[in-house]
Amino acid sequence: MAVTKTHPIKSTLKAAIDYICNPDKTDGKLLVSSFGCTAETADIEFAWTRRHAIDKGMNLGRHLIQAFEPGEVTPEEAHRIGMELAREVLGGKYEFVLTTHIDRDHVHNHLIFNAVSFQDHRHYHSNKRSYHEIRRTSDRICKEHGLSVIVPGQDKGKSYIEHQAEQNGTSYKAKLRSAIDRLLPGCTDLEDLLRRLQREGYELKRGKYISARAPGQERFTRLKTLGADYAEEALTSRIAGKPSPSRQPKQRTGRPSLLIDIQNNIKAQQSAGYKHWATIENLKRAAETLNFLTEHGIGSLEELSERCDGAAAATARVKADLRTAEKEMERLTLTMKHAATYRQLRPMYDQYRQSRDKEKFLRGHESEIILFEAAARELKRLGAVPLPAAQRLRAEIDELTVRRTALQSEYRKAQQKEREYDTLNQNVRILLERSEDVVLPKEKSNELE
Repeated sequence: MAVTKTHPIKSTLKAAIDYICNPDKTDGKLLVSSFGCTAETADIEFAWTRRHAIDKGMNLGRHLIQAFEPGEVTPEEAHRIGMELAREVLGGKYEFVLTTHIDRDHVHNHLIFNAVSFQDHRHYHSNKRSYHEIRRTSDRICKEHGLSVIVPGQDKGKSYIEHQAEQNGTSYKAKLRSAIDRLLPGCTDLEDLLRRLQREGYELKRGKYISARAPGQERFTRLKTLGADYAEEALTSRIAGKPSPSRQPKQRTGRPSLLIDIQNNIKAQQSAGYKHWATIENLKRAAETLNFLTEHGIGSLEELSERCDGAAAATARVKADLRTAEKEMERLTLTMKHAATYRQLRPMYDQYRQSRDKEKFLRGHESEIILFEAAARELKRLGAVPLPAAQRLRAEIDELTVRRTALQSEYRKAQQKEREYDTLNQNVRILLERSEDVVLPKEKSNELE
């Protein structure tokens, strides 16, 4: 599975929405959904929201594509995943149209959403942070559905040009890293390292961060951008003989970690050093597992199975409560949006109905008439007739927001506990297969054997 960056839509919103809703691509429009608008009138509704915007920005909307491995997911499941992603990333604040295309060898989703929020009328800011948040959310949702994700490689964050330069041996960053690694063992302190870099021809610049520029290089390179091992604190630590940040072992949490399958681990088969490390690491993880069993009073497989089932049930229960709260928030939010449109356009619509020449009136106010009638239909669908007071709606939304935040926290804790017991269960079953090498706790008569 992969997610592209969100592309800005500047002047062809109607054309973009028509393209993603193409019946030939969406199984006769069966794989078309929307939120806060309808696919047929989305461009008009986007524009109406933008009219009230505090910060309109330059874009009318944004276009995101989510693609899946060929044959890995059905179009219907891909569509459901796309809706989960859209709801979570956009938080119920932006109108959007989601479609799933099935006209190629791989199923993929198209999501077009308004560049302005209908809740607070603020502009959506797309940047690296928002992009990576979308990627993380998409990956997590896909994992929950048992789908594959792209695992970032060691070249994460490098541009194609920089990657190619490193491959060709012409990268300034690669050469600077190499020079530092070569000079560092003979240095007494950071200042000594910098003096040696200068003797190698590097020009240095001091400021909040130290930067270096090689002969012929156009721009300075901050040392901290070379990686965690090249920040000033890391270099000072390395000169003092301490391990570099990238090699420092992670602190153990006391929670059980999944045992490494050494026999089927390719890296362990290729590297004797890694195999030795994995063997020792497995002893530590086995000890953590046994300590956890003892501390939590688990002395039999039956008890462990009950704990696993209880953790899974707790997660499912909280997830259901959270989804209920989110659905109610979604209903109230949409009610507030459409009610505001209805109230604002009602006087004009009354004029239209009283007009003697309705066709002429419609030609001058077609968009507003469409918006009013769409708002009226949605309010009826949402069961918001007669119109609820705006103040009451706001109070209910605020109350639900507090509840949702509490449930989200509870859900994360429940997921963590479920993963914990799942890891424990897998480890115990592996250890039982090697029971001749492991002594399990025997606090009860029906011990884990």
